[in-house]
Amino acid sequence: MKTILLCSLTVATVILFLFLQMGRAAEPRTFQTYEYATIRWAGREHTHLIRPSGQIEMLAPLLMPIKRQDRVEERTYLMNIALNAVAKEGFELASATPDEIILRRATNR
Repeated sequence: MKTILLCSLTVATVILFLFLQMGRAAEPRTFQTYEYATIRWAGREHTHLIRPSGQIEMLAPLLMPIKRQDRVEERTYLMNIALNAVAKEGFELASATPDEIILRRATNR
């Protein structure tokens, strides 16, 4: 009788352990899965990128040498160039207004 009870208790413990292991995620979730950056239009000379760390990077060195083609609106053209430059770092478009582009990229945390 004791042997059957001991075996039943062992089997129940193993089943409980396996059940609890299956309920856990393989990788622990973190609070923040994306980080965000903003490109703010302020004219060709003062347009800037606000990085997720809070560092501000002026984009004038990127935008000043660009020659705008005829019949193309300057703001849209230059913001597109800035967006593509930041996309090379893994950012993707999250939202946009006429003066700002909000970007996001997945974090590895």
